[in-house]
Amino acid sequence: MNPAEREELARLLPSPGEAVLSSDRRNLLQEHLMRELTTDPTTSRRSGSRRRFAAIAVPLATAAAVTATVLLGGSGTPAPDQQAVDLLNRIAEVAAAQPATPVRDDQYVYVASRHTEDVEGYVSSLRRDEWQPVDGKRSGLARIKILPGSNNPYLHDGDMKLGRDPNVTSYRELQALPTDPEKLYRKIWDDTEGEGSHEEAALEEIGAMLPSAPLLPELNAALYRAAAKIPGVSVVRNAEDVTGREGVGLTFKDRDDQDTWVFDRKSLKFLGTDEQALLGVGIADRIGEVPKD
Repeated sequence: MNPAEREELARLLPSPGEAVLSSDRRNLLQEHLMRELTTDPTTSRRSGSRRRFAAIAVPLATAAAVTATVLLGGSGTPAPDQQAVDLLNRIAEVAAAQPATPVRDDQYVYVASRHTEDVEGYVSSLRRDEWQPVDGKRSGLARIKILPGSNNPYLHDGDMKLGRDPNVTSYRELQALPTDPEKLYRKIWDDTEGEGSHEEAALEEIGAMLPSAPLLPELNAALYRAAAKIPGVSVVRNAEDVTGREGVGLTFKDRDDQDTWVFDRKSLKFLGTDEQALLGVGIADRIGEVPKD
């Protein structure tokens, strides 16, 4: 986080008054909230600073996996589950059939999202509306709204300026990615080399692109087909995003974080994950404008 963004975010964190936590625990909590609020949910991160769309992953509690992971003989590597691969390919076909959105460099990518987290017993339910410049050469804005039911005294509504960040992939850079699934898979695989669990890092890279990918139908489809090449995926028959919207899900076994991607059962539209909901995506002419559906 650069100093300007830290100063901007500090305005969203009011003075705590009488401390109910030790200074060390309070500083730790504030630092965590800063990281969460400055996470960019609209784009992927380059090596070393990438964040997935779902900020914090939790074990699946209610979703039931339809099929078990099959192991390749003697290798210990989970084989792709055919039912999950078929579903990803169907999702890709639907994604590819969507109309492309004409975009100018002077416009902004708009993404609205919601997530809930529990830190040190403080439950936060947040809505984030974000505007990022298409060309990546100007500042953007994140508008934070604390939703009813939150009990975190360290947060309140506010706007936060998003400065230019070389680690954030702009819309134009996403547009330049290969749309051939094999080439895209190889690029993602190569770009995540050496980042802990290689398969997990590749999934993070893909998942970080999904919120804004509907604006690029060919890339969107290629991302799902690339994900189908990563072992350990399985279908979740009854999945929910963090707002409770029901659908069919995909989860990835043998990962530290078992995020579930959730899709509308009829349209196969990406709804978000079990940790964060995608509420809207579009192109805006100016900061603060919410595109029409």
